[in-house]
Formats: sequence, structure tokens, C-alpha cells
Amino acid sequence: MNYHAAKAFILDKLARELSASLSYHGLHHTLDVLRVTEELCLAESIAPYESILLKTAALFHDSGFIKSNKDHEQLSCTLVREHLPRFDYTPIEIERICGMIMATKIPQSPANFLEAILCDADLDYLGRDDFYDIGFTLFQELKMYQVLQDEKAWNRLQVSFLEKHTFFTPTSIRRRSARKARHLAHLRAVVTNYDHP
Repeated sequence: MNYHAAKAFILDKLARELSASLSYHGLHHTLDVLRVTEELCLAESIAPYESILLKTAALFHDSGFIKSNKDHEQLSCTLVREHLPRFDYTPIEIERICGMIMATKIPQSPANFLEAILCDADLDYLGRDDFYDIGFTLFQELKMYQVLQDEKAWNRLQVSFLEKHTFFTPTSIRRRSARKARHLAHLRAVVTNYDHP
């Protein structure tokens, strides 16, 4: 596997081809997920070979947004299968990477520990101090796609999403769950005020 060449290729492609209107699913999100993936690989003592597979999956996991916001995980896998063979990734490695990418589809469904790591890296912000700042960029993107109309609908969606979400890895559970619970409690109070002015 020529990871560094694959990384250079996909970062250049994302920078050139992702829509500038993707306020959440832009290059910055991919870089954030890559950073957290690297942290989790170290914290969970993932072997170097598996770490490369995971980091490759992190880099490609939202590349499908180049083509469409619909079924972007499947489109990301199409790009993986199209481009990674020339960077000396084997068919088995490519399918493992696609498994990790597909596991991030909401609701997340990891079938093994590597998939769990990518799922946790993808939604790491749910338990961080920048939760509201990053969430606002997702709200703006969903408004652009006309999925949501206003902030009340957004906050109700966030409550529902946080109630169903779970972190999978011991590291993410330890370092993110408490803050995520505080965000949920705050948003529940906000939403309650909509119903009882």
C-alpha cells in the first residue's frame, strides 16, 4: 500500500472537486476525522497495518460528496475501488476499507473494531467543546439541501440524534460520553421551551 501517495491524491481531489457550499462535509471534516482516527489508533493500540487501512478509510469516507449528497457512502466506495488499486491496495484491503466507510452510514453499524473506530472518529465532535460550532455548519448544509427549514427543527433533530447515538470504542466512551450527555441535556431544555413557552 502506498498510503502517502493515496493520501496526496485524495486530498488534492477533495480540495478541487468538493462543492464550496459544503459547510460541514468539506475538506476540513475529512482532515478532522483523519486526526481523530490517528488519535484512536494510538489510544487503542491498533497495529500499523490496520492503522493504514483505517486512515485510508478516513480520507475517502466522504469522498462521494464529490458526486452527490445522496448515498455518498456507496459513492465513496466506488471511488475507493476505482482509485486505490493503482496505489497498490489489494482487493481484500479495498473491501475492508469499504466496510469501514459503509459502517459510518447513519445509523452507524460497525461490524468490527476497525469499523467502530472510524464511526467514532466521524462523530467525535458530538462530545467536544466545538459541538455547537460544528453543528451549526451541518445545520447550514442541511438548510442548503432543504432537509431542514429552521433552528427549531434542527434542535429537535439534534436531540433525537444524540439520544440514539452511541460511541463504540473505550477511548471515545471515556473521553466524549460525559460532554455529549451535557450537550443533550442542554438541547432537551431548549426544545422543551419550544413546547412550553
